[in-house]
Amino acid sequence: MASNETVTIAGGGLAGSEAAWQLASRGVRVRLFEMRPDKKSPAHRTGDLAELVCSNSLGADRPTSPAGILKEELRRLDSLTMRCAAQARIPAGGALAVDGRICSGLVTDAVTRSPGIELIRQETLAIPAGPAIIAAGPLMSGGIAEGIRDIVGESCLSFFDAAAPIVALDSVDINRAYRAGRYGQCDDYINCPLDREQYEAFQRELASAERALQHGGGVADGNRKPRYFEGCLPIEVMAERGQDTLRYGPMRPVGLPDPSTGKTPYAVVQLRRDNAEGTLYNMVGFQTNLKWPEQERVFRMIPALENAEFVRKGVMHENAFVCAPRVLDRFMRPRRGDAAVRSDLFLAGQITGVEGYVESVASGLAVALNMSALLAGRPMPEWPPETAIGSLLRYISTAEPKSFQPMNVNLGIFPPLDGQKTKKTPGHKKLSKQDRSLLFAERSQAALEKFLEQYKI
Repeated sequence: MASNETVTIAGGGLAGSEAAWQLASRGVRVRLFEMRPDKKSPAHRTGDLAELVCSNSLGADRPTSPAGILKEELRRLDSLTMRCAAQARIPAGGALAVDGRICSGLVTDAVTRSPGIELIRQETLAIPAGPAIIAAGPLMSGGIAEGIRDIVGESCLSFFDAAAPIVALDSVDINRAYRAGRYGQCDDYINCPLDREQYEAFQRELASAERALQHGGGVADGNRKPRYFEGCLPIEVMAERGQDTLRYGPMRPVGLPDPSTGKTPYAVVQLRRDNAEGTLYNMVGFQTNLKWPEQERVFRMIPALENAEFVRKGVMHENAFVCAPRVLDRFMRPRRGDAAVRSDLFLAGQITGVEGYVESVASGLAVALNMSALLAGRPMPEWPPETAIGSLLRYISTAEPKSFQPMNVNLGIFPPLDGQKTKKTPGHKKLSKQDRSLLFAERSQAALEKFLEQYKI
């Protein structure tokens, strides 16, 4: 295949923007199609590329956490998203939180200024001809979804995802809240405590509150019964699972003693900074599908939020994804049986079954390297499973199709460590989780360096 061909990318989200940047930085011409701002999805608010729609947090950033291992790999690979995130970072303890508008603006500016990328503000209504990457995201248009169905022979699957409300800081009653990070690691979070009586009343009202109608996007498999991603359950769904579910989930008070009393509250709602100015705060873990008036009524039962101004209400949207282990090959190309349908067509981002912002970035980067190798007539890279990127790609291509669901990066999808390395001497005691994570991180770094040398990346 000629190396002077232009690659078409459908979708300017996290995966598409990263893929475009990676290709252009390797001398490949790119036409990047993005429908916004002329047409927006139910979740988007701006016309910027790589918009963060559900949360401003990109997850844990400790180098020994699974998410941190993935971020370190992306930084080593000169990820545009990671570069922009560093510039837009805001305090959030051990998490990488960013001012979403600044981060997306930086990505948009970098892509727009790249001489190798032509940004076209237009919706892609069909699968492009020629070398192409479909990174249209989980809120893809019906035309793209139908095109994928025609290629792989089956419809996309779907689950419902939700975003949390954002409140104005000056409307939070600070006299009934306190700043602290869990276990005293930082003071970047505002904590809104509840006693037992307040919590139980809140849980009852939340579980029975009126919910908004769920509208499918026309891209699912026809099953209209809501299927939620377990890692991002609506807060009201958690509330109806049991009286204490929230106290062991997003409202857990462990490690958050109130400095004014020294005692741990019965339950806590955490607020995380959402913008660089520190004027807006996100309700951590409070993604919801309640009707908007109900959100104000119920969430104002939290004492510190009694007079809160909700500058953004929580929303829910349907996310589509393909059954990757059945319809994608290990290079992320659509296939039927054992053969790729088109050697020059790749899928990237959440539609492939990776879940999370950084996971989508990793998918876009990996596919860009595959496309670059294909156009240059080189073997496409075989990612080592010991890396976070490799473990994600292996999971989505080899998981059990009947039970396949989107997956975040986690230690469970990495290959097991050498048994001898997980023991201490004398006595052969098992290592702590932190020590085990360190071994995973060291192994990932070593495998990545060999990979980069092997493929001259």
